[in-house]
Amino acid sequence: MRILSVLLLLLMAVAPLRAASLPDATSFSAVIERGDLALAREWLNAGLAPDFEGKVIGTGVMIGAWEGNIPMMELFVARGADINRVNSFGEQALLHAAWKGHLEAVRWLVEHGARLNRQGREWAALHYATFAGHAEVVSYLLERGADVNALSTNGSTPLMMAAREGREAIARTLLVAGARRDIVNERGDDALRWAMRYNNLKIAREIEGSAGFAVAAAKPAVSWGRVVRSQPVPDRADVLLAQAHKLEAAGRRDDALKLYRAAIAAIRQADAAANKASAQVRAATGMVISARRGKPDAQTAALNYETPAVEVGSGEVSPDAKPKDAPAAPPDMVDDWLRRAREFEAAGSRKEALQAYRQAAAALRNPRIPSNSPINP
Repeated sequence: MRILSVLLLLLMAVAPLRAASLPDATSFSAVIERGDLALAREWLNAGLAPDFEGKVIGTGVMIGAWEGNIPMMELFVARGADINRVNSFGEQALLHAAWKGHLEAVRWLVEHGARLNRQGREWAALHYATFAGHAEVVSYLLERGADVNALSTNGSTPLMMAAREGREAIARTLLVAGARRDIVNERGDDALRWAMRYNNLKIAREIEGSAGFAVAAAKPAVSWGRVVRSQPVPDRADVLLAQAHKLEAAGRRDDALKLYRAAIAAIRQADAAANKASAQVRAATGMVISARRGKPDAQTAALNYETPAVEVGSGEVSPDAKPKDAPAAPPDMVDDWLRRAREFEAAGSRKEALQAYRQAAAALRNPRIPSNSPINP
């Protein structure tokens, strides 16, 4: 009896220690993103739920898919993680791997039970791979049975994604696979309309054939709707941001800040070049967050590809700004700004991501921030 009592006391003493050793959502995401298998395994051994969700991306399997980290996915699936789990934004691991173009991760997920198609109107992996221009992923998904006419939350098809983004090879692949040309989404757009609006004339010809294309080409350009182009983050900026994420996750904030600034400079340089070469002043932001991440009944503006830039008061906040008499930033403010920046970046909302990084940079350099910032949680 005495031995049993001692064991119970020991268990009571150890339980809080184990609980305390488990991560919160932020630290979980940081560790899994940087690929720390040893610590992930330690957490799981200590009782972490295999479907525990971190900030922004989701579970360990989802983060592994986003990073193309197959060993990480293997670890969590082996411990019972649901490979088809949907995160708070309505996304699954397969969509993450497809968006990032990680073909081997996509293969692994499908071979281990990830469902290619979703019920009802939902974004599918084929939408994501098409929009991002990953032709090999598109071909693989189709070979394995992905629905070529899958409808997004607002009724858009992968062919419409290809037509809008000028993915000529992918458009041909989709058409050969049986993509329908006559589907119209909730905004009244179809694949031809997008191809013509964004001057992707080769795709328009593929969709309509020579005779139909001749009729379409004879119409005034204004009849196809306003052109709002998307511009991806420059390659250099993308690399710098990825490096900065890893340094920030490792706690090296000063080094991360330098890379964030370098990335911002690269984006500004690209913006200047784009604005000089084009009559358009304002570029689209890519795939809008409301389309990918909002509530299902609020996603009808999914393919507008244009969102207002984030502003701070009457202007932007410089990283070097030192506002007076402003409330002190909470300890997790920088993390929240970086989280939001990552969400914008993942959604293709480049300008919003830039503003959020600026806010994060300002908070890293200065202990105080403007209280009227709309990014302020």
